[in-house]
Amino acid sequence: MVDTHVHVFVRGLPLAPRRRYAPDYDATIDAYRAMMEVHGISHAVLVQPSFLGTDNSFMCSVLRDAPARLRGIAVVEPDIAEEGISALTADGVVGIRLNLDSLPLPDFGQGPWPELLDSVRRRGWHVEVHREARDLPRLLGPLVDADVDVVVDHFGRPDDDLAADDPGFRYLLTLGASRRVWVKLSAAYRNGSGGRGIGSAPKLAAMLLEQFGRDRLVWGSDWPHTRHESAVDIASTQRGFEAWVPDAADRAYIAGPSALELYRF
Repeated sequence: MVDTHVHVFVRGLPLAPRRRYAPDYDATIDAYRAMMEVHGISHAVLVQPSFLGTDNSFMCSVLRDAPARLRGIAVVEPDIAEEGISALTADGVVGIRLNLDSLPLPDFGQGPWPELLDSVRRRGWHVEVHREARDLPRLLGPLVDADVDVVVDHFGRPDDDLAADDPGFRYLLTLGASRRVWVKLSAAYRNGSGGRGIGSAPKLAAMLLEQFGRDRLVWGSDWPHTRHESAVDIASTQRGFEAWVPDAADRAYIAGPSALELYRF
């Protein structure tokens, strides 16, 4: 089983100047590895947390210690030098994350973006997008047009109240035919307060499975579930996955071959 959304960090690391918050605890790879064995997780993808900004050094140090079982998704400046991308590749990074929550939307046709996207495409990396569904039409279309692979976080982040009726989520469904877009079935608890996100997740997952197919979906635990630590653990996220995708063969493919191929294990 491949977990495609894990954050690792320790207190005392340099924090990004612009951040929504910073945790006051450690989420170590040793703690996560112990859970991997218990919960049948064979491989994991480390995603650079937003509060560490573009300093990927801690994540990369963890990747270097387990190259067979770990991959990474980095956060970079759009004008990163080619040498920087090469160094990240050597450490096991296979994509970049655009965590655009509460940030201005980039213009992918201007400035350093075309060169960065070309480098991503040539290396076989992908772009991971974290943004509310309402803005996905302005983000995903240009990325698909740039011929890069795209991974959309957390069911596409539909509106709390609209859920499956969110026009942005409906737009996301139309991209299944492109075969350039994957969606993470993860962190349903971030898509609506009072349990609404968890409640809408089975319907969202069924619609995504119908339009994308199981080979364009992946699963992630979102460990250590920042800001939801007291209510969520890996066991509950696995139970959620079972509820979202009732067919065991589909779940095995989503958390197996689909993720293994996308993340180049």
